[in-house]
Amino acid sequence: MSTETLHLAEPENLVLQPRQVAFDWANVPMHYIPGDPVATHTINVLHLLLPEGEDWFVATFKEALPFIDDEKLRDDVIGFIGQESMHAGAHTGVLDHLASNGIDPTPFTDQLHWLFDKLLGPRPITGLKEQNYLVERLALIAAIEHITAFLGDWVLNAEGLDRAHMHPTMIDLLRWHGAEEVEHRAVAYDVLMYFDKRYIRRARTQALIIPVIIYLWIRGVRFLMANDPALAPQSNHRRKPHWSDYFHAARRGVLPNPATLLLRMSTYFLPGYHPSKEGSTAQAVAYLASSPAARAAS
Repeated sequence: MSTETLHLAEPENLVLQPRQVAFDWANVPMHYIPGDPVATHTINVLHLLLPEGEDWFVATFKEALPFIDDEKLRDDVIGFIGQESMHAGAHTGVLDHLASNGIDPTPFTDQLHWLFDKLLGPRPITGLKEQNYLVERLALIAAIEHITAFLGDWVLNAEGLDRAHMHPTMIDLLRWHGAEEVEHRAVAYDVLMYFDKRYIRRARTQALIIPVIIYLWIRGVRFLMANDPALAPQSNHRRKPHWSDYFHAARRGVLPNPATLLLRMSTYFLPGYHPSKEGSTAQAVAYLASSPAARAAS
């Protein structure tokens, strides 16, 4: 990626809006990072998690919207809802692509649906308990959005993906999505601060969500590797992901460096944290203006 956009002035009074995109998956191979099924399926976990997770984001923000009186924040939330809805739809297209290549994602995604819809969905409670439960879910979303923001910044600058000849359609999906995550990176945090400025809730929910995401990601990679028909002829050992595979991919720049992940994840615990420090809005908007999928849709 060119670094020229990093020197552009940050846009002011940005209005968040969903962008139509059109991705063509017809010629995307199963292993779109050539010769690296582990890195491919590590990224594929995003496509398992995001449709269910972002649908839950949207539903929860719609619950919160009637209680937000700040006009600017309301507009940001409405834009956030539109963008997250578009993301969920785009990643659902990848699930269809996986199914057409022999991996049925539903055993895993059905579990995620239960997690977000049943465990974290609306409950038959009222009054202060209902308000607290809503704010608790908003805090979880803010913690997750911190992670998606720095991952969005990473993928916008991950030249290793280009060097590895990752399929351009998948690069575009990841960078289009990552750019919008950078663009709206402060919304979920600002909503949480509107309802509850206490540090303890912010830190507690981040400490809770990190191990859950790591657990789901590891399970997702194992699920995809075990069910990948292209790997069926290989030994059981090669059909299982290993940490050495991840470290090798990170050295190539096709996955985030683990030390960088830990460092950027930990910034959320700093008392003076604000997500505006994660990435460049100018760089994000510049990519969104040049995205092949966005241009194809328009």
